[in-house]
Amino acid sequence: MALENQTLASGFILLGFSDLSLQMQQFLFVLLLLIYILAVMGNLLVFVILTVDPVFYTPMYFFLRNLSFTEICFTTVTAPKTLANLLAEDRSISFFGCALQMYFFFFFGSEECVLLGIMAYDRYVAICNPLRYSTVMSNKRCVHMAVVSWIVSLVIQLGQITFILSLPFCRSKVIHHFFCDVPPMLMLSCADTYFNDIVRLVASVLLLLIPFLVILSSYIYIIFTVLRMHSTAGRSKAFSTCSSHLTVVTLFFGTTMLAYFQKNAGYADERVFAFIYCFVNPMLNPLIYSLRSKEVKVALKKRMFLFRF
Repeated sequence: MALENQTLASGFILLGFSDLSLQMQQFLFVLLLLIYILAVMGNLLVFVILTVDPVFYTPMYFFLRNLSFTEICFTTVTAPKTLANLLAEDRSISFFGCALQMYFFFFFGSEECVLLGIMAYDRYVAICNPLRYSTVMSNKRCVHMAVVSWIVSLVIQLGQITFILSLPFCRSKVIHHFFCDVPPMLMLSCADTYFNDIVRLVASVLLLLIPFLVILSSYIYIIFTVLRMHSTAGRSKAFSTCSSHLTVVTLFFGTTMLAYFQKNAGYADERVFAFIYCFVNPMLNPLIYSLRSKEVKVALKKRMFLFRF
């Protein structure tokens, strides 16, 4: 009990990249700062463009706005503390600071999973049932889906993190990661984590596996529908509307699964995968959508032209 109270009072130490040389840490600081600025500015630009231009008041771009906002929040949860730890000798984080970081990391991460699943379903309806698209993906229904996704992510992750924080942490105060993540946190507990593993499994099924299955099934139907099209132009247009979303899905789910489902992954490997999905993916996503969407490129050029005058 005394050790648990000591943890509550003093918090934890984020090991981060302290095993690297000082020069390498300084290089990572500059690199991460640049990536973070590009990620925030890129997603903010996409969010503003899709908000102020009436051309983008469609279901697909409504969810893309939500995704851009989520990406900004997702990368901001871990980037500032990671940047500070790369320059500071004191890498401590308070118990409640760690709790907040862990909660919002999983909250925005699971929200991104759900949004990517909804966006896949949107593409499925648009390509496989175009005549019913305006009815199935009405503005009211899109808002309802977005609100429900936020509420579900909020409640489920609140339950999962609450159960984790109720554990006694008495083995060590050192977290072998650059942010407060669930697996290294559970390793610090001296209690039985079986119940927490069950809760993690349920949360993963609801917020990771189900969206992934929705994405997979949607694209299976989309592929069969596109292959039955007689028009080459129709096929090309259908694939082009899905390519950017499919690229983002591959990057996000690929790096996330490599990070969390590799049993033999070492500490260095975990940091590399986490670095990619925490910072690199949010930076690339606005580039992927803006470069592959003609409408977004035209809007960007228009706004940049007006800005010059």
